[in-house]
Amino acid sequence: MPLDVRVAPASLADAGEILTVQRAAYLAEAQLYGDPFIAPLVESLDQVRAVLSGDAVVLAARHGDRLAGAVRGQFNDRTCLVGRLVVAPDLQGQGIGTRLMRALEEEVADRADLLVIYTGHLSNLRLYRRLGYAETGRERIAAHLTLVHLRKPLRPVPAQVSRQEPPHDHR
Repeated sequence: MPLDVRVAPASLADAGEILTVQRAAYLAEAQLYGDPFIAPLVESLDQVRAVLSGDAVVLAARHGDRLAGAVRGQFNDRTCLVGRLVVAPDLQGQGIGTRLMRALEEEVADRADLLVIYTGHLSNLRLYRRLGYAETGRERIAAHLTLVHLRKPLRPVPAQVSRQEPPHDHR
């Protein structure tokens, strides 16, 4: 049976809980890469508050009163950069990440035409692929880390107009 989770915009009051869940969730990722200094682990409470106070869309998933997960979307024109998808370690594998991603896609649909994600090569790529994100490239940024670039259009890409001449009528 799916976990009863409610997804809604996060508030400034959620900053501490978001940071706590973020650190817990990214600890396993840091161990995978052998790097305790990945950005989500060294981000400060003030930095999380700044994101929540800014132009970003931050969604929180709650199971009862407990923060179960969160995700961010930050904008560059009509592109939304998805970041910090986190789920409390003891609640992972129960569809919360999927719910957060789908809710984010709906939330940003009026402001973005394209979603992009940059994630480590050992991260949960299956989730993003299952949600329709396509890999567009890889970038080795350190001996232990390759970033995988993924994207998902929110609207169908218009077909390119053919530059061929129309057939001549020989009547």
